[in-house]
Order: sequence, then C-alpha cells, then structure tokens
Amino acid sequence: MKQKIKFINKDKTQFYSTLKTRVDQYFIDNNISQHSNVNMVFKTIVMLSLYFVPVALIYSQILPLWAMWICAAIMGFGLAGIGMSVMHDANHDAYSANPVINKLVAFSLTLVGGNNRNWRTQHNVLHHTYTNIYEHDRDIDNKVIMRFSPVGEHKPIQRFQVFYVFFFYSIMTLYWTTGKDLVQFFDFNNDGSHRDSKGQKWITFLKLIFWKAVYFTYMLVLPVLILNISWVHVLIGFLTLHAIAGLILSIVFQLAHVVEDAKFPKPDEKGNIENEWAIHQMETTADFSRGSWLITYYVGGLNYQTEHHLFPRICHVHYPKIAPIVEATAKEFGVPYIYNETFGKAFISHMKIISKLGKNDVTFSAIANSMG
Repeated sequence: MKQKIKFINKDKTQFYSTLKTRVDQYFIDNNISQHSNVNMVFKTIVMLSLYFVPVALIYSQILPLWAMWICAAIMGFGLAGIGMSVMHDANHDAYSANPVINKLVAFSLTLVGGNNRNWRTQHNVLHHTYTNIYEHDRDIDNKVIMRFSPVGEHKPIQRFQVFYVFFFYSIMTLYWTTGKDLVQFFDFNNDGSHRDSKGQKWITFLKLIFWKAVYFTYMLVLPVLILNISWVHVLIGFLTLHAIAGLILSIVFQLAHVVEDAKFPKPDEKGNIENEWAIHQMETTADFSRGSWLITYYVGGLNYQTEHHLFPRICHVHYPKIAPIVEATAKEFGVPYIYNETFGKAFISHMKIISKLGKNDVTFSAIANSMG
C-alpha cells in the first residue's frame, strides 16, 4: 500500500494564511471575480478554433495534401493550447463559479482525446498535493528509460537521456490518448484513488471507451473513408499534431518543476514532510518568462506556475497581477521564489538537471534541503 503523506508545519509559519489574505484582498479592492473574464472567453474561442477550424478545412476537401499537413501541424498547437489555456482552468474549477460551465468547458479535453476523470486525479490531486514527491507525484516518476527525480532509480542508459528525452516528450499526448487513460483507469481504481462502486466503474469505463471511439473515428477513420487520401497520409498528419502538442506540453511542464533550483522532497519513514504545504509548493515549483506576453497568453499562465500551485482555483488571467504579491510575501517570510527570467534560461536549467540526473550526479541536497 502506498505510503500516506502528511505535511507538518513544524515552524508554525503564517506564510500561506498571510498570502491568502493579501490575494483575497486584491480581488476585493479591485472588485473583480477570481474566475474568467472577457479576455479569457475570447482566448477560449481562439484556442478551440486553432484545433477545430483546421479539422473543418481538412474535411472540406478544398485543400491540397500539403495544406492538410499544415492544418494538422496547426492542430498540434491548438491541442496544446486547449490543454494549457482552456480545459486546465475548467478542470480546476477556476474558469467559472458555475460548476456547469466548468464541466462544459472541461469537455474540450474529451473532444480532443483525453479523459477528465483521470486527468483531475493525476493532476489536481496527485501532482498538486504531492508536487515533486517521488511515487506520489506521477509526473516526476521514472518513465521507460527517463529519470526526472534524484530519488528515482538510476540506470546506466540514462546518461544519454539528454539526447533522447525529446522523443519521449513528443509522444506524450499520443500515449495519453491511445493507452495512458486506460492504464490509469485500472491503476486509480486498484490503488483507491477512485472510490467508485462497481456500477459506477462500469459506467466510467464505457464512457471512456465511447469517447475514445468518437475521437479516433473523426481523427482517423472518417478521413480515410471520406477524403481522397491514403491512410498513410492521415496517419502522418495525426502523428505530426501529437508530436507538436506533446513537445509543447511536456516542455512547459518540465520548465516549472524539473529545473536546477527545484527540490524533490523525500518523506521520512512515517510519510511526514516537515514543511508547510504552501512552502513545499514554493520549493518545488518555478516561474519563467513572466515578461513575455506571448508566452503567458499561449501557455495559459503556466509560466506563473508558482501562483497556479498556490491558487489553482483562480483563473490564470489574474496571475500576472497576483505574482508580485506572492513574490513580496515570500521575501518577507524568507521563503524561496524560484524564477527564470526567460524561456531560454529555464530551458537550459532543465537540460542541465536532465543531464545530471542521467549521470547520477545530482547531489542529495536537492532532497535533504527541503526536509526542513
């Protein structure tokens, strides 16, 4: 049975309570909602259009083959955009105060081949609660021949992971769409993450299969049957869009958690992390490229990852305004605030730690320093 993790605020710090009061006051003083606004609604339309307009153009049969391939590539950017800027907020209940609207917007993930139930469990529960804790935050567990945490088992072949890691990044959404959701369905039911009745499990499973069938039908089956192109070209387009989306989503996530200054806390034998949960988030999460409007817009504020982890139910359009509050409060309480000024610096930092993890020369200060 998996070890139960408990955060212990041994220093009785008031960091998070103070920060939360200040952030709440920001919204009160400015008389604005913590949820989406007009700009967010417009962005939702833009991101959905990046994916579904190319789908419509492909089905229109007015495009030459090379233009269809470009449409498939654009769909890759659209898929990543939906993942970061649309369904992400909705699945965190940050898009709207109305749960029906959140559920409706979150359905965009289902339409592009994902599964909301699994995603909310892995991301909202496991990743956000146990950030960078090996075997609890599945996002940093060892995968195939990749190592993302100094706690994970080291294998000789991983010394080369700095060269091959991007191949695995590129197939991330492809694997999620084709196999991972099924694997997670059984894993989460077996380990108790999903506590459904037997009847509910069957309903959930049938829904998962049905919507996967819908996705693969409009993405692979119908184009072969309707369009005057071979299945090989359809498959190439499908793989292209997933390669683009996988690379974008993987890199954006990794720049927020697998960088040089981020910690990888290891619980004691009783499962205790001697740290306040919010400070744990500050030590395991990094911001990057806050000065880039384009990056902030496209990645759904996930370059403000620290703010997102502390306040996941606040819509990402507000992160640029609350980031100075978080940074100032962190400085006041002597809490680390990890920030790489540019995408380039964040990327280099990620590549350095990927190389060190592969060579097994990441010192265990990355673990021990976050144990209080």
